[in-house]
Parts: sequence; structure tokens; C-alpha cells
Amino acid sequence: MIRYVIASLCAFVATIVSAQELQCAISVTSASVQGTNKQVYDEMRTVLQDFMNTQVWTTDKFETRERIECSLNFNITTQVSSNEFKGTLTVQLRRPVYNSAYTTTMLNLQDNDIQFRYNQGQPLTYNPANYDSDNLVPIIAFYVNFMLGLDYDSFSPNGGSQYFKQAENIVNQAASSQFGGWKSYDGTTNRYWLINNAMDENHRAFHTQLYNYHRLGLDQMADNFETARGAVQSSLDKIKDIRRKISRNPYLLSLFFTAKSDEIVNIFSEAPQIERDKVIEIMRVADPANISKYQKLKK
Repeated sequence: MIRYVIASLCAFVATIVSAQELQCAISVTSASVQGTNKQVYDEMRTVLQDFMNTQVWTTDKFETRERIECSLNFNITTQVSSNEFKGTLTVQLRRPVYNSAYTTTMLNLQDNDIQFRYNQGQPLTYNPANYDSDNLVPIIAFYVNFMLGLDYDSFSPNGGSQYFKQAENIVNQAASSQFGGWKSYDGTTNRYWLINNAMDENHRAFHTQLYNYHRLGLDQMADNFETARGAVQSSLDKIKDIRRKISRNPYLLSLFFTAKSDEIVNIFSEAPQIERDKVIEIMRVADPANISKYQKLKK
């Protein structure tokens, strides 16, 4: 599957096609855990990185240069027992922009409810049909599928639907788990609410706007910046309408703007003032949490 082509860079490069979809960097830190065997964290990082980057997550074929760039950063804060750990996880997803050296951030979140068991010397395996009670693989598989959903949505309208559905299946499988982050009452910014938003009827149009923002907007900027900027503005205006329909917990939209707010300011920084004023008014509704950033467009 060719998801995008960067002809100027790759016309004369031999193509290597593989099943692996991800180019994911893993880090595991444990600075706040005292008096434990640090070797376990080094092994954990190696095993996790191998698992992420060699596991087959889709049925599509990816060229090496097409692999999806992401990172998972585990910060272990408590070692509950010899094989059980608690901490946080930072998840980042990036996407190249067509015909440029620019990479746009699509996701940047911190999951504060990470707890799992890890047994040294035991390989990680993923079975989509079953919940792994150690909880580590389900956490990883959830975020992989969620990132695949975002990435595929950005290249074709609603292209990520099957991956969001798989992420929802993982949440449903984990609903009776002893571990947190999988249920509605575990908080308002957890895995349950993330996929709940993604699958919610009021968010349905957001998936289309992921395509419009990235494929019709960012990817066209090298050819016609003003037209592409107009596509971005139109997409933001429609996301504003989506925000108005959401009566509670707009977690997914909040994450979108966490990733995009600085980018949006940069895109419109040299636009005519009338256009910048329009964007400020759009963002006052779409992303009120970051309105101070957008106010910088008022020159």
C-alpha cells in the first residue's frame, strides 16, 4: 500500500516493502524508583521496542519510508512487586507533510493511569480476541490502534474506522480488569473516554476533518499555500461546529488542539488580518483552553 509518495526524495531509492507499520521509539525511565533491579527496565525497553516494531498490526504493506513515526515513553514511578509496575505513559504520533521536510504532530498525550505486570524473559504476544491480564500488551495495542486510526483518517476519509473499532474492542475486553484507565469512572482523560469520543456520533464529522486538515490543507501547502490555508480554516470552522454539539468531556478535541495549536498560529501568522480575526473567533469556540495563543494573531 502506498499511502503517500515523496518522489523528490525517493525516486532513485530502492524500495523495501514489509509488513511492519511502525517506526516507534520506546523509552523506560525509573528515576523515582529506588533500590530495585534497574536491569529489568533496560530489558523492558528492548522487549517493548522489538514488539512494537515487529508486530504486524494491519493487513497492509508498508515501504520502509512509509512507516508511521511514533514514540512511547514509560515513566515508572512505583514498583508494586517484583513484576508489577505503576507509572505514566507519554504517547506521541507524527506525520510527514507531502513534498516538504515538515512533520506535523498528530497526538501528544500523557496517560497517568498505567499499571501492568512484566515478567523478565517472557515474550510479549498480542491476541486481538483476548484480554491479556498482565495489562501491558492491551495498553500498547490500544494506543497502536488509536494511532493507526488517526494516521489512516488523515490520508483518506474515515480511513481509520477499523482501527478505532479495534481500540474500542480492547476497552470492552478490559472493562472487568482490576487495572485503571479502562472505565468511565476512572477519570475523564483516560483510554475509555478517548475511544468513547472517537466512536461517538457527535464526533463522527471530526474524522472527516482530520482528512481535510491534513490531506487538503497541510499536504497542499507546497503547491498553493493560500488555498491550503483556506482548507485548514474551513476544517477548523467545522470542528468548531462539532465542539458546539459536545455537552461533556471533549477529550479528543482537546488532544487535537494540544497537538495543533502552535501549528495553527504559525499557519495563519502571515495571513491578512481579516482572516486572522476570523480564526481567533473560530478558536474561541473550538479551543477556548488555548485562546491566549490565538490572540497572538491579533496584530
